[in-house]
Amino acid sequence: MGKRKKQAKVLRIFRKVHRTTGAFLFIFFFFISVSGLILGWKKNSNGYILPETQQGTTANLKEWLPVDSLHTIALHTIHDEISHTSFEVDRIDIRKEKGSVKFLFVNSFYEVQLDGATGKVLSIGQRRSDFLENIHDGSIVDDYLGTNGYIKLVYTSVMGISLLIFTITGFWLWYGPKRMKKAKNKAIT
Repeated sequence: MGKRKKQAKVLRIFRKVHRTTGAFLFIFFFFISVSGLILGWKKNSNGYILPETQQGTTANLKEWLPVDSLHTIALHTIHDEISHTSFEVDRIDIRKEKGSVKFLFVNSFYEVQLDGATGKVLSIGQRRSDFLENIHDGSIVDDYLGTNGYIKLVYTSVMGISLLIFTITGFWLWYGPKRMKKAKNKAIT
C-alpha cells in the first residue's frame, strides 16, 4: 500500500472516530457547553445567576462577631425567610475585604450574606450557579443516585478524554488533507 493510501486510510479512521464519538456524546457536550457558557457569565448577571457580594461595615476581623453567632443568625434567617424546614450549613465564605460573610446550605441553592461586624442580613439569594455547576460536572446525577462522587469522576474522565480525542482527530482531519495535497504536489513536480 502506498504512502498516500495509508494517509487516506488514517483520515477515514479519524473521521469515523470523530463522528462516532460526537454522535455518542452529543447530549453531554450540549449540556457542558450551555452550562459552561452560562457559568462564564455568572458574575456579570446582575445577581441573577450568582448573588452579588454585598458590602459590610468593616474589614477589620477584630470588630466582627464570632462565627458561631453569625452561624446562628444565618440559620434563623434561612429558616424564617425561605422555609421552616431545618437547614445545614455546607460552607462559610468569608469576604474579609468586603466585610461580609456568606453562608451556603446543604441541598439548597440559597445563601445568606451577613455583615461580619453587626450580623445584619445583607441579602438572601438563590445560587443558580451552584445548580448549573452540578449539571456541568455531572454531580447532579451523583447527588440524585447517592453514588458518593463516582459518577462525577467517570463522567469528567470520559468527557475530558473525549475532548482530547476530538482535538486530535479534528486537527488531523484539518491537517491530513493539507499534508496529502502537499505530498501530491511534490510528487507531480
